[in-house]
This record gives sequence, structure tokens and C-alpha cells, in this order.
Amino acid sequence: MAMTQHKIEEFIDLLGQHWLKNQDKSLTQLLQRLADDAGCEQPLSEISDDTLFYQLKMGETSKDEMIPGIAKDCEEDFKTALLRARGVID
Repeated sequence: MAMTQHKIEEFIDLLGQHWLKNQDKSLTQLLQRLADDAGCEQPLSEISDDTLFYQLKMGETSKDEMIPGIAKDCEEDFKTALLRARGVID
């Protein structure tokens, strides 16, 4: 699946920030480290863009922290979530 222009720009921005923290590594070494940190065992050429993208975004966060895209949709109260899903409340 091809990356959209927006996703490519975000990926490059995240990669640039990460690379500045790891200036002693080559790009290939940095990508391999991201893959290793994500728990990937296959060769770098077989790792999905999404895996690297996720690792760049979430790699330095706590394991218990919720993914930002999911967190914004969470409701602590089931009744509120149900009413919102049915369009009864905004």
C-alpha cells in the first residue's frame, strides 16, 4: 500500500527528529533499530511502512499509554458512548 503525501511528510518529520537523537547511526542502522525495537524478526526489506511509522510515533512512550488515534475516541462511560454513537448527544 502506497503512502500518501501527508503520511510521507509526517514520516520524514518523525524520522528526522529520531535521527537527530541518534546521529551516530546511518539511516539503515536507524531503520533496523526501529524494526528491532518493534520486535520484528524479518529482514528490514520485508518490514511494513506502518510498523516503522508506529515505532517512530510510539516507540518512546510508556507501554501502558493509549495510542493517540484511539484515545480521542474513548469514552469512560459506556452509556455516554452508546448515546453518542446513536447520535442522541454530540
